[in-house]
Amino acid sequence: MNIDPSPSQRERQQTAQAARELIELLEVLWERGRDMVSPTPVSASQLRVLYSLDREEGISLRTLGDLLGSAPPSVSRMCDRLEALGFVQRLPSSVSRRQLELHLTAHGKAYLRDLRDQREEALLAVVAAMSPTSRKALLRGLTGFQEALGEGTQTGSSRPDTPLKDVSSA
Repeated sequence: MNIDPSPSQRERQQTAQAARELIELLEVLWERGRDMVSPTPVSASQLRVLYSLDREEGISLRTLGDLLGSAPPSVSRMCDRLEALGFVQRLPSSVSRRQLELHLTAHGKAYLRDLRDQREEALLAVVAAMSPTSRKALLRGLTGFQEALGEGTQTGSSRPDTPLKDVSSA
């Protein structure tokens, strides 16, 4: 017995499929941006470390592991590689002599700034090609999507300057 899904279920499925396709396209744009920023681009996991340190400057390896949902040895190896690239620096903790704090170096901050600039440029080119009505609809949809996620709490983001909230005109 083949039951046709209800219109609302069909709409949810179509929306989910469109979102998946959009995410896949964004991944391609993101990779292009990463390749343009540095001759030695970091892996996706290492990039998550850089983003985490950008949001939570001076955290410990243990806290970083909790944020990433990774085991301490894996986090330590990623930080070793990022330190070798000159993106991350480990410094003694001001709270405990037994802990180290993780900090982005000036080179790490510049890498993220350049990466974000490249990605924003790519997104702006696409958004500029959209009609004003489509841009407004996209903004409404992305804002609703973000709200449904709980404003970043699912991803561990504590960043107060959520990009979708900073958009003043579409």
